[in-house]
Order: sequence, then C-alpha cells, then structure tokens
Amino acid sequence: MSAPQLPCSVEELRSLFLFEKLTDEQLDWLCRRGRVQMEEPGFVYKEGEAATCFYVLLEGTVVMSRRVGADDVEVSRTSDRGVYAGAFQSYLGDRVPQVYNGSLRVTEPSRFFVLSADSFAELMREWFPMAVHMLEGLFFGSRNTKQAIGQRERLLALGSLSAGLTHELNNPAAAALRATSTLRERVAGMRHKLGFIASGPLDRATLATLMELQERAVEQSAKAVQLTPLETADREDALTDWLDDHNVTAGWDLAPNFVQAGLDTDWLERVVAVVTPDALDSAMRWLNYTIETELLMNEIQDSTTRVSTLVNAARQYSQLDRAPYQVVDVHELLESTLHMLTGKFGPGIKVVKDFDRTLPRIPGYPGELNQVWTNLIDNAVSAMEGTGTLTVRTALDRDRDQLLVEFRDTGPGIAPEIRERIFEPFFTTKAVGEGTGLGLDISWRIVVNKHHGDLQVESVPGDTRFLVRLPLTAAAPPEDGAAPADDTASPSPDTTGSPSATQQEPS
Repeated sequence: MSAPQLPCSVEELRSLFLFEKLTDEQLDWLCRRGRVQMEEPGFVYKEGEAATCFYVLLEGTVVMSRRVGADDVEVSRTSDRGVYAGAFQSYLGDRVPQVYNGSLRVTEPSRFFVLSADSFAELMREWFPMAVHMLEGLFFGSRNTKQAIGQRERLLALGSLSAGLTHELNNPAAAALRATSTLRERVAGMRHKLGFIASGPLDRATLATLMELQERAVEQSAKAVQLTPLETADREDALTDWLDDHNVTAGWDLAPNFVQAGLDTDWLERVVAVVTPDALDSAMRWLNYTIETELLMNEIQDSTTRVSTLVNAARQYSQLDRAPYQVVDVHELLESTLHMLTGKFGPGIKVVKDFDRTLPRIPGYPGELNQVWTNLIDNAVSAMEGTGTLTVRTALDRDRDQLLVEFRDTGPGIAPEIRERIFEPFFTTKAVGEGTGLGLDISWRIVVNKHHGDLQVESVPGDTRFLVRLPLTAAAPPEDGAAPADDTASPSPDTTGSPSATQQEPS
C-alpha cells in the first residue's frame, strides 16, 4: 500500500537549507511535480532497488545503512530537517546504474518531500545546466582517475612480483647449471678411475664386491639424516683422521661428501676389507665420485623441481588458463601467492601456515582473491620492516557459516586514530612513491562487493589481524561476470551537501 500523500507547502520548502535560494516559481514547480508523504516506521527503500525517488526529510528520524557482507551496517542516523537521500544521481542517466546505494528506514512516523527521479533529473538539467556539467565532470573524472590509479596499483604489484619471481627462478636455475658443470667433471673422473681399477690388481670377485658397496653408498645417501653444523664438523674431522691414517691422499677433500651421504668410519672399514692397501686410495676416490655424482643429481632435481613449483605457482596465481568465476580451494590460492611473494620476505620474516585442509572449496573469482592475498601479505611484511612472523590461518567461522582467512603480523600495529580510515581510497601511511592507498580499498571491494563477504581488521601493538570471511555458497554470477571491483561502492560512503549525513555516492 502506498504511503499517504499530504499537502505541499511552498513556505515549508523555503525553510529548508536545500531550497532556500529558489524562486517562488521554482518552489511552486516543486510542489506541483513532487509530493509530501508520511512513512511509518520501517524501510522506505532498500539497497540495490531501482532508484525511483529523491527524498527530503521534513519531520521525523531517518537511518541510512549499507550492506557489508551479510550484515546491514548503520552509516548515519539523524532528525535534521532537509537531509536528503535517494535518486540524487538521476541526472547522470543510464551512464551509471540507477539503484539505491544504501537502505533508508525511519524509526518513527516521518514526513518527506518526495520528487520522482525523472523530475529531479529534469530539474537539474533545466535549472542548473552548468552545475550539471561540472558535477558530471567531477563524478566521471574521479571514477576514471581511481580506475587508472587502481590499474597502476595492479601493474606495480605485477612488476614487483615479476622481479621477485625472476630472482627466485634465477637461484635454482644457476644452481642447476653449476651442478651440471661439476657433474660433467666428476663423471669424466669416475670413468678414469674405473679404467684404473679395472686394469689394477683387483680380481673379479673383489671388483663385484666394491661395486656392491658403491650401490649401498648410493642407497645410504638417499636416506642420510640431516645433521647440525656442529655434528657435521665433528664427523668430518673423524673421517679426515681415518682417511689420513689409511694413507688416502687429501682425505679432507673426500670427508664432506662422505658425511653428507651418511657414511662413517665403520662403513669405510667395509671397503678396506675388500681391497688391497695399494688400491685403497683409488677405490675411495671412485666411491667419492659415485657419491658426489649422486649428490649433484639430487641438487639438479631439487633445483628443477623448485623451478617447476615456481612456474606452477605463477600460473595458479595469474589464473590465465582458468575461468574468471569458479569453485576454488583457497589453500591453492594462498600457496601460490606465498610462493610468488617469497622474494619479499627476507631472512628475518618467518611465515607460519595454519591451514584447515578440511575446509570445502568455495565459489569465487580466484584471480581477484589472489590480489586480495597479495595486498594483505604485502602490507603485513611492510609493517614488520624485515623482522617478525606472518601467520596465515584458515578456519570455519561457524557463527557466520563462512570461510575465514586470517593474516596476522607482529608489526607495531595500526594506530586507533587511523584504523577507521585504512579502507578509504588513497589513504596510505607509506612514504610518497611507495603506495597509492588503494590496496585495501580494492581488497574491500573484491571481498565485500564482489564475493558478498566481509573484511575486518583487529590491531594492537605486536598483533595485527586482517580477517577475510567468504561465503561457503553463492548464487551463480551474471552471464558477463560481476562488475569490475573498481565500479562498486566503497565501505565508507562519500557524503556531500552539509548537513546531509545520508547522501551517498558510489566511489
């Protein structure tokens, strides 16, 4: 049932700050084209509905709220006459989505002057043509600037990630190259020693036993236990002394490989038992070539595996070969992002992964979630200034029936006076040139507006946590995907037209 209409008074409109400069003819036009109506407690309109009317409060109390994830968060509450809300951007036409950017409700019977969106657009274009052009320029210029800087933010992040990835790829590639070069030399040396032993005084049975020991050494190398530096040094000293006592030349050069392979003096005594003293030196060096060759091949395998892991992480991170919207495992996304950012951590940053692997896969936009992880991890690492612990935790938030991803750092924390501003566009505490102030704004848009989740921060010195909550299920996205994150509303709505606390604009 429609709200009851009441008489419109020109004098009452004139008493409002919004209309006090209008002429009698203009005020009369408003009364003829608009209406005064009473609204009972409850919603006048809800966020997302088609914006059909412009509302000005004449009497009563209004509450403006915004949807944040599954919650309706109150933005402002006022009884000031003249505050306005609703279709105040109808003059922009179909160039922007004409929907209510928030919800408006009244807590007591309230009286409004109401103007249809079409009449308001006509009023703006006919009465204030120059102002309309300026407002259009301001609105679209601001949005285009934000989009351009947002794109620059993504490109800067991509450049930083690319530099880190190049560094990370270079290390294992260089290690594999060095190991391959050394391996070539060791294989040539082993061929030489094999020829020497084959032409020496060893009979067939002794040579067969020595080759069996060679295979046992390879097996022992595969299951060698990692030693502490002190244990390694003690064992190398013991093996060096043993080799010197048995007249093996340059035993200090062989001992490190034997220790790394897990061989001790008892094991080497088995070689002594099958070869003559004059052949022991060559037998030990042949055994050393075998072990070193195995260790070098392990190094090459580890290096190439690391390269493959980084390439897979880059592909997973970029999501270039996947659909924009899909059901994803957040742990795969987090792992790929952490791999991509490894170069930024440095030796003083410890990374702890506290993952609940039983969590279900969730629907979402993996490429954009990776961007959120990147922004939050990068901020945490920057806050710790090279020393601290980054903890990434996943869990099920049973109270909200949502998946929780928590990023915790041990940095100095966020000062209370700026905590409420950190999600504002362009707000940054970083030095000039180090940040655009859009990382958290973009993250908020992706999480809240695009995934209908929630992004919050809790901070005390030594313990700052960004909490990302994502729905476990979601409706299918539009056929053309969701709107770009930069075109959605920001968490702190802009307000204009003092003392209007209820007017809202999309960022």
